Amino acid sequence: MIVMVGLPARGKTYISKKLTRYLNWIGVPTKVFNVGQYRREAVKTYKNFEFFKPDNEEAMRIRKACASAALKDVSAYFTKEHGQVAVFDATNTTRERRAIIISFAKERGYKVFFVESICEDPEIIAENIKQVKFGSPDYVDRDIDEAMEDFIQRIECYRANYMSIDDEKDRKLSYIKIFDVGSRYLVNRVQDHIQSRIVYYLMNIHVTPRSIYLSRHGESELNLSGRIGGDAGLSSRGQKYANALATFMRGQTIKDLKVWTSHMKRTIQTAEALGVQYEQWKALNEIDAGVCEEMTYEEIQENFPEEFALRDQDKYRYRYPKGEAVKWSHFSSILKQSTHTEKDQW
Repeated sequence: MIVMVGLPARGKTYISKKLTRYLNWIGVPTKVFNVGQYRREAVKTYKNFEFFKPDNEEAMRIRKACASAALKDVSAYFTKEHGQVAVFDATNTTRERRAIIISFAKERGYKVFFVESICEDPEIIAENIKQVKFGSPDYVDRDIDEAMEDFIQRIECYRANYMSIDDEKDRKLSYIKIFDVGSRYLVNRVQDHIQSRIVYYLMNIHVTPRSIYLSRHGESELNLSGRIGGDAGLSSRGQKYANALATFMRGQTIKDLKVWTSHMKRTIQTAEALGVQYEQWKALNEIDAGVCEEMTYEEIQENFPEEFALRDQDKYRYRYPKGEAVKWSHFSSILKQSTHTEKDQW
């Protein structure tokens, strides 16, 4: 179990979703259990921050019941759906609540890894509230200033009883603390390979979303003849595409646009039309087709019929003779690096 910890507007749900997507992508079945969704099912209409006051006994009873229901679903996910990782997305700001989760996991033989997001920078918190909470069902049709004020009050309700994971008292727990959206990290007792992957990934993301634009290069001279690979420059139509892409990107009015290309001429020429600095990454190169470089698919079928058939059966895992496979490309490292940068990029 991955258990989120932290006050509201600290990016916990964003981290949960990103981490879940990443783990599923690398082949680890993972699911998020957001306790806030259980609360919205139990209480159809949200009124104001008073629901989250520690002395609101009726609301506290409902919130505990929602957390219990989410934990029950976590158990069902592991036993019936054969999941491997469950992300328990809630504030979990008290030692009592975390002790309940630890006891629940221990009884069932689950490992627990805590992810605490700590942030006291007012500007970052305000931006998180605007980016995340104004899209929340709790504030549909609410005035922006009213929603902001209510949510700030909600944070204060949690702050009253908030107890961070203690470096001394909780030294036997496995956890990562993320300070001020990645300015500093504290990692304790990483137990296995999956937890190591989680830590590495979390140290390469930010809690505020950014735009990432992905584009093919313009048509190359080798594309005209249907040949794969090679390092040809753009055709005349490819240059038109590069110019059209540049026009589109200028229309996005992105400040400090960061551009990454491969080492291939066709991608560099496409990027040059943008008129901004770009960075070349070898890991973005098209996969090496080995002995099939600069051949057409017809030529591959004629000269290497068995290889052609194998590729047709599984394009993801197939590896060209003396070449590469999509599965073993370095693109995943680029994706992780792109989530770490603070700028919008193409």
